[in-house]
This record gives sequence, structure tokens and C-alpha cells, in this order.
Amino acid sequence: MSKTKQKITDQEQEVIQKAFYDLLDSMKDNLVNSDREDLIKAFDLANDAHKNQRRKSGEPYILHPIEVARISYQELGLGPTAVISALLHDVVEDTPITQEEINQIFGKKVGRIVDGLTKIDGLYNVESPQAENFKKVLSTLVEDVRVVLIKMCDRLHNLRTIGSMPQHKQLKIAAETEYIYVPLAHRLGLYKVKTEFQDICMKISDYETYQEIKLKLNETKEGREAYVKKFIDPIGEKLDSTNVSYRILGRPKAIFSIYNKIKTKNIPFEEIYDLFAVRIIVDVPIDDEKGVCWQVYSIITDVYRPIPERLKDWVTTPKGNGYESLHTTVIGPDGRFVEVQIRSERMDEIAEKGFAAHWKYKGVKNEHSVFDTWLENVRDLLDTQHSDALEFVTDFKTNLFNEEVYAFTPTGEMRILPKGATALDFAFDIHTDIGYKAIAIKVNNKLVPMGYTLSNGDQVSVTTSKNQKPNEEWLKLVVTGKARSKIRSSMKEEKRKLGELSKEAIMRKLKSMKIDFEENVDFLVKHYGFKHRPDFYIAVANNKIKVVDFKNIPTENNKFIIVKAPKEEIKIIETEVKRPRKTGSNRSNIIVNGEPLDQFKYEIATCCDSVQGDPIFAYVNSHNLIKIHRRNCKNATHLLANYGYRVMKAEWADKNNRNFVVDLMITGVDSGVGVIQLLSNEISNNLGVDIRSFSIDGLQGYFEGKISIVVQNIDQLNVVVKSVQKLEGIQTVKRIDKSNSNE
Repeated sequence: MSKTKQKITDQEQEVIQKAFYDLLDSMKDNLVNSDREDLIKAFDLANDAHKNQRRKSGEPYILHPIEVARISYQELGLGPTAVISALLHDVVEDTPITQEEINQIFGKKVGRIVDGLTKIDGLYNVESPQAENFKKVLSTLVEDVRVVLIKMCDRLHNLRTIGSMPQHKQLKIAAETEYIYVPLAHRLGLYKVKTEFQDICMKISDYETYQEIKLKLNETKEGREAYVKKFIDPIGEKLDSTNVSYRILGRPKAIFSIYNKIKTKNIPFEEIYDLFAVRIIVDVPIDDEKGVCWQVYSIITDVYRPIPERLKDWVTTPKGNGYESLHTTVIGPDGRFVEVQIRSERMDEIAEKGFAAHWKYKGVKNEHSVFDTWLENVRDLLDTQHSDALEFVTDFKTNLFNEEVYAFTPTGEMRILPKGATALDFAFDIHTDIGYKAIAIKVNNKLVPMGYTLSNGDQVSVTTSKNQKPNEEWLKLVVTGKARSKIRSSMKEEKRKLGELSKEAIMRKLKSMKIDFEENVDFLVKHYGFKHRPDFYIAVANNKIKVVDFKNIPTENNKFIIVKAPKEEIKIIETEVKRPRKTGSNRSNIIVNGEPLDQFKYEIATCCDSVQGDPIFAYVNSHNLIKIHRRNCKNATHLLANYGYRVMKAEWADKNNRNFVVDLMITGVDSGVGVIQLLSNEISNNLGVDIRSFSIDGLQGYFEGKISIVVQNIDQLNVVVKSVQKLEGIQTVKRIDKSNSNE
């Protein structure tokens, strides 16, 4: 977060000292003398290094590393080494303190973590500086996962205090978080952190929807709490008759989670049945966990009828990120569906703190295996050559999958892959060489295409051949980062070998022509229109360029030469070229970085079709064309996270001088008569809004209609949406974007 300089007052220094010593006091039961000394030493160094630095909010900057250290210890459960590193995480990047000084004072372990947390300077000639820094942090995973965990704490505090940042910078930070930190938090089992990330990001990118859901949750809070008590009372009575120590929590679903259900299931807030979940946590010895969880499940289903297809057993088979819990949905009082989660105290700690809690239980019930297997895949990715950091980050993201599929080898070994993984992905997951040499794959003893999508429980066997080699088509048959990176790596190696052979052929030809290779090869590269030697070599290898044709190029003194064509006399006719003036109806009505957009080359991105009043941002593409996107555009996260340096602040001017076409999807009850008339009458006659197009399909009592309307601004659009939603029989009214990607 941005920093300014202003002397710290004595009163502020008291606040700083208190914040640190409160943290130190909370850690006293887990410290030895040397830990305490090192913590004080780290605080003193950081406090002095950041003196007179302030955050954008105006508070002393040192309060940020203290808070990151507190989150590391109190919320993630990390130890003294991580806390020391968190206190120091910005000193090398933002102060005169050097990495060598950190290594010397605190040792190599702390030094390595601080180095991993320090951004790379001078990234001006790369496609995506953000991706380069992502790669640096992610590359530390297999060496010391605490770097990533502290980075999570750093990002969490920055998001919690993001209100003082300009809106366009908030957008970039939120997009980075959604793009890499949210899926990374999920993969590391940090559910609490992931949920908070998602809620804050939604608050930034779609504030109105966030506030609307928050308001509705608050309005229903009292009734929800009364219902939870009514639900758990009979369960509590039965659990009390056992000798099991337990606690029951009723918690509301996160705002983003509710929004996601509204969006994916296309239903209004009022029809989401599981706005909350009941969690039963038992305190039992590790060996008794599974049996007791099923005993509690039996008690719950004695009281309430379960929905069998909604039973999720992650106690027997934990998720790929270590998550263990028994989930069921039952029909509670008044016929409402209620989700119940059953887990032990150990499982709950791992569910809340993920990888951070993993160290505490390492060696218990093979607790380490799910993480270690994943880290092996990360190590494979790091060992593979990538064209650039952006390619690495893209491959890495596929390792952060949310949904999983469980498949088995012929010997019964279970492999966890992302949902959508193919038979060829499975081959690479077993071993790189098996993937490279795969020639035929059977699923459940039936021969399938290599691109066959796996389902839970599939048993996969792979037949290999030493003569098999990956080809470019294989990239279309896989989804995992490991498979993609290994296929690309194999193809690059194959091209390198081909290039070496063609280089030798070129050298032989030039030698026969008595022309020096090194002095002339770059001439040939440019002559045939290539930028680099390897591309030229490959063209020769593929017979696109024939070495026999070199003799047709003019030479002089055993060197290739350029023969210039004679100049032609060109008669210049001077004319005055006038730039056509934009009419008022064509003007953009958008301000970018304080200047009218009309003076630039621009387009309104068709992937999200912004309407006057929509929260927007400007993105400069590789052709210097400015594209205007909505903040919640489906492409926004990718653009802001990877190309934040190309993003500019954009806002609408006060005046309105153009119309906008918006597509709406409307669903509801098909009574058989009058739907088109009902909608047309409300939109055209009552609201005075033009309808550009209207199509509707009805099926078995349900209809779905797509309607294009012409509006002047977001306020008029909101009036249309709210008015249509109130009509009899209408279930949902949703603004839809174009399906194509448009950067």
C-alpha cells in the first residue's frame, strides 16, 4: 500500500509500542527466551526503518507489519519465525535496510522468508510485472510455505484497510486477489481467509449487490437465529445423552457465497434455502473421530429427514486440500432445508487454518500426504521451463482447482484431479514419462479417447510406447498445469533438436559457399523475416526455407549483401486533411485519468457493454486502443491482475448524450397466455423504454425470455429491472453480457 512521509508523534509511538507488546504478550506461552529477544529486535529494527513512513490512510506505516504479524500468529496459528518475518516483510523493499543485513542479524531462515516476500524491482521490460512477482512468491512454496502464508496475511490486512485507496487501485488489488489469492487460499485450506477475500473483493467490484445482500441478511437475522435455535434444540437433547463433548454453531453463509448461488442457480435471494449452516464440532481422540462423526450423523437423521444425494463424506476421503468434514442436508422445521456440517476439533482447526494447521498434525492420519502430493506437482511446474512468468502463473492456477474428481490406478491408488480432467491428464499425474509415452488409455476396462473427461470412481490404465511423442494437439486434450507444461516442454525440446540439425545443415551449406556462418547467419534471419535464430532454424527444418536457395542471394567478398532498388522520383501533392469532428451523439461521455476519452482511440468493450452510470475502468491494450470495461466484467479479473499497469481510472461525465443497448434474461411461470403482452406493456407503455428485440421460450410451465432494451443510464436500467421483477409470475430478471471475450 502507498506510503507518505510525516514525522511520527510521541502519542502515535505509544500506540505503536502498545500494539507490538499486546502481540508479544499474546505469544508468551509459546516463546523461549531467544524467540522473545528476536521478536523485540525485529520490531525495533522495523520500527526504526519505517519511522516517519505513513500509509495512505495517514496512520504510521509500522502498524501494518505489526498487524500482519498478529494475523499470522492469532488467525493462522504460525510460530515465532513467521511473526519475526512478518514484522520485517517490507523493510528490504521500502527502506535502506539490505537483505544481507537481515541474513546477518536474524539468520538464513528468516532471511529466506523476507527475501521471498520482497517484490522484484526494475520490472519494466516484461509483459506482466505482476506475474513476475506472483511467480517469485509462488516459487517459494516448496522451499518454505510460510512465505505464501505471510503474503496471505499481508493481503488480508491490505484488503481490510483498502478504503483509503483510490477506486481504480482498489480494483487492481481486488482483481489480483480474485485471480490468484482466492484460489490459493482454497488450495491451502484457508477457508476463513478465502471467504473474507471474496466478500471484500465483491464489495469493491459490485458494491450495490453486496450492500443489497448484506441488508437482506440483516433484515432476516432475528428470524434466522430463532430458527437455528428451534432446529438445534432437539439435536442437543439427544447429543447430551451421549458421553461426547460437543459444541453447535449456527452461522450465516458468506455474502459472496449467497451471491454465487443467486447467479449460478438463477434464483432470487428469498428462494435460497441454505442461507446458514449448522456446524457440530465434537472433541474426541483422533482414533475415535470417524466413528463419532457418523454417530452424530445418525442422531441428526433420527430427528430430521436427510436428503441422501446431498451427503458429502470428506471424513473417509478428505479433499485435496486436507479438508475433512461430514456434510448433510436435512429437512428441518417448517419444511426448510438445512445444511449440517459434522467434524472434530482437529478437523475444524484444519478447516479454518488449512496448511498452517497442517504442521501441528503432521504425521497424524497421514495428514501431510494431501499437501505433499500437491507440492510435488508445484515442484514439477517449477522445474519446467516456461516462456514467461505469465505462462507459469496460468499453469499454476490450474493447480488451484476448487472442485475435484477422484480416479484410481489399476492397483487401487487414488489420484485427486481437478473436475474436468481428462484421461491424458491422469497419465501425466501418475508420472511425466507415462504421459509422454501414452498411446492408449482404458477407463473401467473400456478403451477411450485421450481427451475423455474423468468421473468420480473411474479406474484408469495407461498403455505406453517408447516411440510415442507429445504433439501440439495434445494441448487441447488436457486441463492441468502439469500436463500442459510438460507437453510444451517436450515440444520445445523436440524443436531444439530439430533446430540443431538444421543449424548444422546451414553451416555445411555456407561452408560450401565459402561464407562465414557467424558473420552471415543474422543477415539470413532478417532476410527471411525472422526475429530470432531458433525460429529461422525451425523454418529450415520444416522445409519452409531451402538451403539451396541461399545461392540466389547476392554476395560480395564472401558476404551476403543487400541490393538496393533504384529510387523513383515521387511527385508530392499537398492537400489539407481535415479530421472529421465527432457529433454529440457519438461522444463517449467518459473521463479517463481526468481527460475526455474522445481525444484517444477507444472502444466500449462488447464483452460487458457498459451503460452510463456503471462502475467502469479503462484498459489500454497492446495496440494502444483504450477499451472501457465494467468493473464486474468477466474479463476484468484477468486484465487487472496481470496487466494492472495498463489500467487507468475511468468515470462517466455528468451529462448524458447517448443511448445504450442492454440485454436482459427474464424467467418465470408460463401461464400460457399474456407473458409477452405483460412484459411489453410494462417496459414500453408504462416505463417508456424502447425494446430492440424480444425472444421467448416456454417449456412445461416455465418460460425464459431474452429482451434487448435501449436505456440512457444505469438508473433507468435499475428501474426497469425492479419494475419487471414485481410483475406477477416473474421469477428472475438478470442483466446478461456477451459470450465472447473482448479485451
